[in-house]
Amino acid sequence: FYMATATKTDKVLTALQEGQEMTSAQISARWDVPNVGAVIQNLRFKGHSVYLNTHKDTKGRMTKKYRLGTPSRRVVAAGYKALAEASA
Repeated sequence: FYMATATKTDKVLTALQEGQEMTSAQISARWDVPNVGAVIQNLRFKGHSVYLNTHKDTKGRMTKKYRLGTPSRRVVAAGYKALAEASA
């Protein structure tokens, strides 16, 4: 009986797809991820638009949270341009 296990990257992606916004500390603690930046970069290289937004809580403290979003036309255009230049 074979059962595929989700990687830590898959688990982070699933949470982001569910609309969760998380700090690096939350991602690290929840899934025991030692290098959150590498996981986020991996998701971005796979084509997911992961954004890091600054939030201010009710006490005025600033936090940075990752979220999944929709890329701007400018970002998509830059991606197509990079692909065209790489294949030329």
